[in-house]
Amino acid sequence: MINTIVVGAAGRMGGRLISLIKDSTSLTLSGAVETAGHRALGEDAGEQAGCGRLGVAITDHLPALLEQGEVVIDFSSPASSLANLGEVSKRKRAMVIGTTGFTPQETGELKRLAQQVPCVFSPNMSVGVNVLFKVLAEIAKTLGEEYDIEVIEAHHRLKKDAPSGTAMKIAEVLARAMNRDLGQVGVYERHGMIGERTRQEIGVQTIRAGDIVGDHTVLFGGLGERIEVTHRAHSRDAFARGALRAAQWVVAQPPGLYDMLDVLRLR
Repeated sequence: MINTIVVGAAGRMGGRLISLIKDSTSLTLSGAVETAGHRALGEDAGEQAGCGRLGVAITDHLPALLEQGEVVIDFSSPASSLANLGEVSKRKRAMVIGTTGFTPQETGELKRLAQQVPCVFSPNMSVGVNVLFKVLAEIAKTLGEEYDIEVIEAHHRLKKDAPSGTAMKIAEVLARAMNRDLGQVGVYERHGMIGERTRQEIGVQTIRAGDIVGDHTVLFGGLGERIEVTHRAHSRDAFARGALRAAQWVVAQPPGLYDMLDVLRLR
């Protein structure tokens, strides 16, 4: 059994991770972490997750847990994930990061730290979404310059970052496939007299409403036809199961930064 530490243990994703680890035949929960001052500190992680007592108390001190942990799964915040990766790198453990909202500077720091330990970093751990990344690049290359590209994402009202990390990853995959610079062609808002759409632009549009877990649609619009490719997450279990699959995989890898395409052998 792989000793696993969950960061963000009292959050929505943390709860699903803990519940699924409880039923896993290859992973066991050895630690649960939340931020300093969190109301759940000291509580049993299993009871907090709603899956029954596990005998693992939620703490705010990751370093003390790393002696018995083999892999850390972190769905928290960019600053927290970077700090935790720093602690993990000191103790040469493995890590899976599903946090989104990193700035370019924070992403650079993450890449630097991840050269010291095996780390899977992905804005979306869903197996289906990562298959989509692979397929979308091929569709874009095949359709070519005659088709306009739009990415539409929808999430629940509580999500803090926009566009979603997954939408940005999709846009990056599409831009790379079309030999475009997303920094130059990405369009994230349209309002008023915007003029004619340019051929090169890739639109990324955001919807926030209710309790939508996560919907992503890519629209390829040509003359006389359009193609729409959609992935809908029905529950957070899709992301949690992917993260657990990544945790099982990454503990056997050499130091370096990986993503779910590596985990799924889609490269």
